[in-house]
Amino acid sequence: MNAKRRTATVATACVLGIGGAVSVAAASNDDGDQGVSGADADRATQAALTLTHGGKANAVERDSENGATWEVEVRKTDGSTVDVRLDAQFQLVVIESDSEKG
Repeated sequence: MNAKRRTATVATACVLGIGGAVSVAAASNDDGDQGVSGADADRATQAALTLTHGGKANAVERDSENGATWEVEVRKTDGSTVDVRLDAQFQLVVIESDSEKG
C-alpha cells in the first residue's frame, strides 16, 4: 500500500511541476517578462483602462517601480503606449510614456 501511495504522490508532483512550467511559459510576453492573469490582473487592467479613458491593455505584470504593485501597458486610442502603475488597491501611482516602444 505504501508503494502505491508513493507512486501516486510522485506522479502528482510531476504533473504539477509540468503544469507550473507550462503556466510560466504561457505567461511570458515578448520581452521575456512574466505576465500575470486572474481576477487581480483583470482588476488592474480595468483600472488602467479607466484611467487612460480606454485603449487596449497589451500586458499586465507585477511591478515594484515607484512603489507600485501592478504595471499595465496600455495602447491608448491615440496610438501612444503608456505604462500605468497601480498600487495594491488598484489606485494610480503614475502613468508613464512607454519609451521602449519608441
